[in-house]
Amino acid sequence: MADGHLFNNISLGGRGGTKQGQMRVHSGGVLWKKLDGGKAVEVDKTNIAGLFWMKVQRSNQLGVRSKEGLYYKFTGFRDQDVATLTSFFKSSYVITPGEKQLSVSGHNWGDVDFNGNMLAFMVGSKQAFEVSLADVSQTQMQGKNDVLLEFHVDDTTGANEKDSLMEISFHIPNSNTHFVGDENRPSAQVFHDKIMSMADVDAEEAVVTFDGIAVLTPRGRYSIELHLTFLRLQGQANDFKIQYSSVVRLFCLPKSNQPHTFVVITLDPPIRKGQTLYPHIVMQFEIDYVVESTLSISDELLNTKYKDKLEPSYKGLIHDVFTNVLRALSSAKVTRPGKFRSCQDGYAVKSSLKAEDGILYPLEKSFFFLPKPPTLILHEEIDYLEFQRHVVAGSNMHYFDLLVKLKTDQEHLFRNIQRSEYHNLFDFISSKGLKIMNIGDGANQPSSPIAALSSDDDNVDPHLNRIRDAQDESDEEDEDFVADKDDGGSPTDDSEEDHSDASASGDDEERPPKKEKKELTSSKASSKKKSKDGDEEGSRKRKQKKKKDPNAPKKAMSGFMFFSQAERENTKKENPGIMFTDIAKVLGEKWRNMSAEEKEPYEAKARADKKRYNNQIGDYKNPQSANLDSENESDSN
Repeated sequence: MADGHLFNNISLGGRGGTKQGQMRVHSGGVLWKKLDGGKAVEVDKTNIAGLFWMKVQRSNQLGVRSKEGLYYKFTGFRDQDVATLTSFFKSSYVITPGEKQLSVSGHNWGDVDFNGNMLAFMVGSKQAFEVSLADVSQTQMQGKNDVLLEFHVDDTTGANEKDSLMEISFHIPNSNTHFVGDENRPSAQVFHDKIMSMADVDAEEAVVTFDGIAVLTPRGRYSIELHLTFLRLQGQANDFKIQYSSVVRLFCLPKSNQPHTFVVITLDPPIRKGQTLYPHIVMQFEIDYVVESTLSISDELLNTKYKDKLEPSYKGLIHDVFTNVLRALSSAKVTRPGKFRSCQDGYAVKSSLKAEDGILYPLEKSFFFLPKPPTLILHEEIDYLEFQRHVVAGSNMHYFDLLVKLKTDQEHLFRNIQRSEYHNLFDFISSKGLKIMNIGDGANQPSSPIAALSSDDDNVDPHLNRIRDAQDESDEEDEDFVADKDDGGSPTDDSEEDHSDASASGDDEERPPKKEKKELTSSKASSKKKSKDGDEEGSRKRKQKKKKDPNAPKKAMSGFMFFSQAERENTKKENPGIMFTDIAKVLGEKWRNMSAEEKEPYEAKARADKKRYNNQIGDYKNPQSANLDSENESDSN
């Protein structure tokens, strides 16, 4: 590159485990981005306090220390990269990187070195390990010579790692020459006081506290403390401490026609509760609750670091005060509703996701489903969207579904959206330039899905008409069943087994008088009966149908049926909690999208099964016809 160097497969170590990403070193500073998205790490050239190289397993590690005391470790550089970057740092940053050596002897005794907010354990002149004092939650004396350090875990630290550092103990003998003590204040106490003066322990007073906040994810009521470098959620059963460096973005989203507002904190890496990760903290504030708070912060910080960002005191709606203070402390951006408006002039539409009812917010650069499961979908991650008819048995077609297909082939299906919201959603999605897959075969224009879902359009939709006809037929069959029940009944299958066809036809001739009697009592039922004489005759024929012979050969299956048998279990695993009625729909969609070559194995099975059926049905029918011929000959004799 003309202005700097670009490196792939560079790992960032530290909080949240090791993460792969891409690193750019340019004349303005250092920039690292995670591969799958998230908050970037950027250190300006003027904010760099020191650079260090260390040889690690199979690669080299670059340590960057900022003037704020933060220390970043980037691993994955080749030997030739070390020489190139060292020369670049000297010419562009006027900084000569230092060199550190890693101790691999395994010794657990040595010296302690403090540099910024980092504690390094040195074995001779080599470094054995290094920890950040910003991760220390508490320190305490154990006896006269031991000091225990406890670390913040079960927040974003170690969320992606199975094992995390919980505590570490140092033994400082009284003969130590680095931390000199006396009879009343031993060397361990001197070391303890040094840690307390540098660590991010709980003695720090909160800038502002909000009590009794309803948190929907993770569920519970928490007291939220906003500190200078972190926020804390304290509940009855859980306690989370989250560094502001893990806060990616804030969302302030009012609920339509309800006296509440969602405030969402998006984290990377997420917090962890047991084995469950929570990338979004969803809070719910009362929209008309007013608070008055005075910040516990020095005038020096207000006039320097937080100048034009924070005020000494706040008075206003609780969600506005919380969002403004958190935005200033964390330097995170706040996203609010954009131009979208629902048919009721709200900011979102009601829908359901994975059997959970919630609200879908169409935002300027993303879609956000709340409250559970909180699902954030960026526009840049979307491959296409598809409007689908909500067709279920007994459905009145007042709803539709929205399918969002991501570029990673992951799908999100938002169900039960009111049909009145269709035009607003369609126009908004179209204005964002997102690809829309239309409904119907050969529909290439946006007017096709509009015609399919609009009740005011006069265009004819054959698919919609078939659905309505099927619903009408199901209703009429129910009415016929009631009419047959009221007319005195008809002979059962068991009573007709020994009767001839003539008796059956005679029974048909006796029915018209009963039908005329019903015409005198109910004109509505009569009009429906006159238009469905053929359906009545078919219904009686179905009632007189003989029972299926258990010895008859099994009918041949189609290629789709063989495909369904093979893929049914996989579909259940890919779609946990999928309804039984939706499995066939998913399988049918997969079958339609398969090529002829992919279908061929199943079609071959279908052809073989059809051949099997033809052979068996011939063997099944021939003996029966032979027996009938012999019976006719005996009758004639």
